[in-house]
Amino acid sequence: MILSDAQLDRYARHIVLKEIGGEGQRRLLEAKVTLIGAGGIGSPALQYLAAAGVGSLRVIDDDRVSLDNLQRQVLFGTGDVGRMKTDAAGEAVARLNPEVRFTAVNARLDGANAGALIGEADIVVDGSDNFATRLAVSDHCTQARIVLVSAAIGQFQAQIGTFRGWEADRPCYRCFVGDAFDAEDCDSCSELGVLGAMAGIAGSWAAMEAVRAVTGFGGDPAGRLHIFDGLAPGLRTIRIVKDPACRTCGAAAPIPAG
Repeated sequence: MILSDAQLDRYARHIVLKEIGGEGQRRLLEAKVTLIGAGGIGSPALQYLAAAGVGSLRVIDDDRVSLDNLQRQVLFGTGDVGRMKTDAAGEAVARLNPEVRFTAVNARLDGANAGALIGEADIVVDGSDNFATRLAVSDHCTQARIVLVSAAIGQFQAQIGTFRGWEADRPCYRCFVGDAFDAEDCDSCSELGVLGAMAGIAGSWAAMEAVRAVTGFGGDPAGRLHIFDGLAPGLRTIRIVKDPACRTCGAAAPIPAG
């Protein structure tokens, strides 16, 4: 792919970075990224990925915009209340960068349909809010050998991790949380609250990790979890060890296709 004059101008601040350059920008223009959720994390992630020139963006979300979303889901405005999030997201992407191919998937992802909904992605950015969805996404990404960037927020904390569990020395997301489940009495964001700007930090960071995975700049973050504490503020990183008993990527797990 040869970058046009308009693309050279639009992405000039990327191209002058020696870690990205013209080749890295070309990779972004050809990349396919699927986002799970267009909420607090998906909102900023989607905007930065569109602005970065990611060629194809697919967003999976079955929810509508509500008034209490607007404190942290900066993709939407008051006039969007009641609309499907994916519809409003598509319009926002078109305003930001009309070159981006946008696909809206108005559906709830689960273990049975994960592969069909995610599609032929190079990277998946997961900003969903429950373990059932996160584990379904992780299991599919591991089996399909798709890089997974997982982001989560709660109150004043954000967690970001990149997973390539099909590799012999790298864990998957299930290695991190095990067979976690969402208890019926589990505290939710509506009960505990969340700092709106924390969603911006997590979503922007997730977008950065997706761009890193496409272009290869900097160090390899796979297998490490970054935890940002907004109260302190402070940042720490922990290493996640591959679980040999993991039923997705462990020794007894099915061999991924390909």
